[in-house]
Amino acid sequence: MTAARSPSSAAGLRVGVLALQGAVREHLRALSEISVEGASVEAVEVRSADDLARVHGLVLPGGESTTIGRLLRVFGLLHPLRDAVAGGLPVFGSCAGMILLARDVLDGRPDQPLLGGLDVVVRRNAFGRQVASFEVDLPFVGLAEPVHAVFIRAPWVEKVGTGVEILAQVDDRVVAVRQGNLLATAFHPELVGDSRLHRLFVGIVAAARAGGPDQGRR
Repeated sequence: MTAARSPSSAAGLRVGVLALQGAVREHLRALSEISVEGASVEAVEVRSADDLARVHGLVLPGGESTTIGRLLRVFGLLHPLRDAVAGGLPVFGSCAGMILLARDVLDGRPDQPLLGGLDVVVRRNAFGRQVASFEVDLPFVGLAEPVHAVFIRAPWVEKVGTGVEILAQVDDRVVAVRQGNLLATAFHPELVGDSRLHRLFVGIVAAARAGGPDQGRR
């Protein structure tokens, strides 16, 4: 997966959204509104290993984690994505994306494929069924103002490993974390018209691409 780290520098930042199921358009819209040093981020759909090899970072959208996992196998993306995550590709997982990035999941299917990389144990549908969906303003580490968070059949982080930074909590339940180039939220930042978390992720992508100091935590 070396090619995933080194697309043409002349093209600017290219951030993909896994486009198999879930809130793909909303993430694409949020990413396309961001610029880095005056240049717009190129937001693209990722459906194949070739698509994956052309991006500097990837968003795993919310949706149904078991369905997305099954489609990763169908589209031949499961192993390339695992290799990309292990190789340092910056990835932002929201809701189902958080589950996919976890090293282990509780209340999931026994055959549910995970990408791993994030040293957490996540509980699937921890906040309840769709009728238990809710919204709340959350303090978020590194941001001056709270984020408005939308939780829909959301997971939470049951266990956090060493090296994982907790970024946000609801009633002592961990709902946002970061570990190196991996960022994950149990909620849906793409649904509220607030691009700050996408900007945070783009900063992580830009810093990883430059190989320099972390610019995503300003």
